[in-house]
Amino acid sequence: MVAKITIGSNLYGALAYNQEKVDEGLGKVLGSNLVFEPADGHFNVSQCVNDFIRFVPVHFRTEKPVFHASINPHPEDSLSDDQLVDIGKEYMQRLGYGNQPYLIFKHEDIGREHIHIVSLRVDSKGRKINDYKEYERSKEITEYLERRYHLHPAEEQKHSEQWELTPVDVSQGNLKKQISSVIKPLATLYHFQSMGEYKALLVLYNIHLEELKGVVKGKQYRGLLYSAMDDKGNKTGNPLKASLFGKSVGYEGLEKRMIKSTERIKTRNLKSHTLKAVSEAKQSSRNESEFRIALRQQGIDVLFRRNDEGRIYGATFIDHTTRTVFNGSRLGKEYSANVFNDLYGVKQEQLQDTTVCHINPTDVFQTYEQANGHYERNYTPDNITGGLFSALAPEPEHHPKEGLPFPYRKKKRKRRYGRQI
Repeated sequence: MVAKITIGSNLYGALAYNQEKVDEGLGKVLGSNLVFEPADGHFNVSQCVNDFIRFVPVHFRTEKPVFHASINPHPEDSLSDDQLVDIGKEYMQRLGYGNQPYLIFKHEDIGREHIHIVSLRVDSKGRKINDYKEYERSKEITEYLERRYHLHPAEEQKHSEQWELTPVDVSQGNLKKQISSVIKPLATLYHFQSMGEYKALLVLYNIHLEELKGVVKGKQYRGLLYSAMDDKGNKTGNPLKASLFGKSVGYEGLEKRMIKSTERIKTRNLKSHTLKAVSEAKQSSRNESEFRIALRQQGIDVLFRRNDEGRIYGATFIDHTTRTVFNGSRLGKEYSANVFNDLYGVKQEQLQDTTVCHINPTDVFQTYEQANGHYERNYTPDNITGGLFSALAPEPEHHPKEGLPFPYRKKKRKRRYGRQI
């Protein structure tokens, strides 16, 4: 279980972000404490802000009074809404926020169950909630909750290794270590249903995958070779056997992952986010460049495979928000390679089609270490961008138009004593 806490001063922004999820049918209000909770779940942000503000005195010294936490069980953990509420309330109680007003939201937009909790760091007397060693205490609480609810422990992951998902850079050397630091997290975090989709995902990180099939001494043989690619998409260095990296990135491990991915994509309806984004980008874009930009804004990379004549014969979409990979044909006939060839089927060398990771992985989601148990505390500015709502995977940015709910307080001028010159 991963817990991430963010502090800030924009209460309206934190609530508006969660309300947006609810309004879109991608979330719901699970519970509350000392805050009015509408029976139908359709709350008004302004009214909620007023509920929160009524709890605190007019004057207080804390500059960042907003508490926003996301609690993320392991993707394989299946929890009911009641269990999520119990986890949220117990987490807040043990962290010292049990007597504070807060709302618990469940988000259902990225294929894994997780909750967001919005509260205040100021009590009814204007005193700041004790945050001494909050990192250690939060970590102890999540470990306790893992044991109590029989959840996958976050500490199963090795924090001693740097699992940063950044593209392989052949100029940096040590290609084996670089490839390993990418393929293991990708095979664990992303959902793909074919080897072709997995290959497309690897291309974004400058890795080429080759399948080997044959018969050795009367027995069928299947193997995989991983190779690094340079900026032009050419293989470089010696190819490395999958067995060097472990079973999870070998044939059998990937086949198991594909079976599990197929089931999860179906039960969680993960295709809907990608389909909607691709459809809107296709309708609003006049050319391939605009199409790519529109998709990037939704956290999606597109990989077009072209032959020497510039004809598009393959289209794959990598959705970093839901961590899913789809060949165009899986989204529907209108998103197949032939359709995009009719739209963009001219060789455009300036677009850098297939060898560049357009979306910086560190901007799209956190490192593998963070995604599997690392606690991070962010101190953000008043606007709610990036870190304020990000967890295993980053949430889309939200910029509310309204100003800050807490009135601006002028600082008292320091009184000077003695003779002034």
